[in-house]
Amino acid sequence: MDTLVDSASGQFELNEDQLAIQDMARAFASNRVAPNALSWDREKHFPADVIRETGPLGMGGIYVREDVGGSGLKRLDAVLIFEVLSAACPAFSAFISIHNMGTWMIDLFGNEEQRLRFVPKLTSMEWLASYCLTEPNSGSDAAALKTRAVRDGDEYVLNGAKQFISGAGDSDVYVTMVRTGEDGPKGISALVIPKDAPGLSFGANEFKMGWNAQSTRQVIFDNCRVPVANRLGEEGDGFKIAMGGLDGGRLNIAACSLGGAQLALDKAVAYASERKAFGRAINQFQALQFKLADMETDLSAARMLLYTAASKLDRKAHDASKWSAMAKRFVTDVGFNVANDALQIHGGYGYLHDYGIEKIVRDLRVHQILEGTNEIMRVIIARHMTDR
Repeated sequence: MDTLVDSASGQFELNEDQLAIQDMARAFASNRVAPNALSWDREKHFPADVIRETGPLGMGGIYVREDVGGSGLKRLDAVLIFEVLSAACPAFSAFISIHNMGTWMIDLFGNEEQRLRFVPKLTSMEWLASYCLTEPNSGSDAAALKTRAVRDGDEYVLNGAKQFISGAGDSDVYVTMVRTGEDGPKGISALVIPKDAPGLSFGANEFKMGWNAQSTRQVIFDNCRVPVANRLGEEGDGFKIAMGGLDGGRLNIAACSLGGAQLALDKAVAYASERKAFGRAINQFQALQFKLADMETDLSAARMLLYTAASKLDRKAHDASKWSAMAKRFVTDVGFNVANDALQIHGGYGYLHDYGIEKIVRDLRVHQILEGTNEIMRVIIARHMTDR
C-alpha cells in the first residue's frame, strides 16, 4: 500500500498523526486480516475473535468520545482506517464500520446512563454492535418501516423484522429503528436492544454474492420486550438519529470500496509486469497501459473526493450531506469498476479464487447498494442542487 501513502500524503497533505494511524491499521490488517481473508470468505466465517482484537487499537469507537473509551478521532481519520483495512478484506472493514456507527449513535444520542452502560463495552469490542434499519419491505424508503413498538409500562413490546442485518446473531447489541407512533418519519424511535432480549431471534445466515466474512440475517421481534430506558432520545427522534448516522456511514463504505479497489489495482499492475504474451510483458502493450492509467486516475480522483467529503463532515459544512452522497456514489462506482477491470487484466486467473481478485469484485458490488443505493445518492445530490 505504498501507493496509497505516497498519493495521499502528496495530494491531500496528511499530517504525521494521520500517517501514523494509517501505519497502525495497515500493520494490523497485514498481520491479522490479509492472511485469513480468502479462507474466511470460502468458509463463510465471521471472525469475531479478530474483530475484537481491534478494540485495544482504538477501532471500536473511532469517533466516539474518550470518556467512554473512544478514540475521539475525526471522520477523515476513520476513512483512512477503513481504507487500509479494506485493502486486506472489504467485508472485515465494513463490519468495523457498522459497529462504529452503532456505537457512535449511542454515544451521541444516548443519555449519560446509557453511554456509561453500553459504550465502554462497545469501544473495547467486548460487545459488538449491529445497526437495524432496513426491513423486508422498506429499504430506500426508510420512513416506511413497519416494526412496531407498543409501550407496556416500563417496557416496549416489539413485533416485526429487520432485513439484511450485518452481524445479526453474532453481535451483542442492536441499535434498532422502530415505529412508536404515526406513519412517516415522525413516528419512529430508536432502541438499543441486547441480544438476550426476550422474544428476539434471528433468521438463517443468508447465502450472498460477497461479504461472506460477515453474517447477514433477519432480526425478528416476536413480542420482544425492551426497557423504555433503552430508548435513545425521545419518542419520534428515531428518524433523525438514523439519518444522522448515514453521512458518516456513506463515507466509511466508500472508503471500503477505495481500499479494496486499490488492492485490485496493485495486483493488476504486478500481474501485468509478470505476464508475457507474444514475447513481451503485457504491460508493454499500449492498450493495457491506457487501461492502467485510467484506473489510477479514477482511483486518485475518488480518493480526493472522499477525503474532501470527510473533511467537510468534520467541519460540519453546510453541504456536507451532499458531498457525502457524491463521494459514496462516485467512489463505490469507481471502486467496483476498477476491481472488475483488474479481474479482466488477469484473464482466466482473475476468475480463480486463490488470486483474490474475484473476491474483491464480489465484496465491492454490494457497496453500490447499501447505505442508500447509488440511485438514492443521485436524488440527494439533485435535491441539494435544486433546493438551495
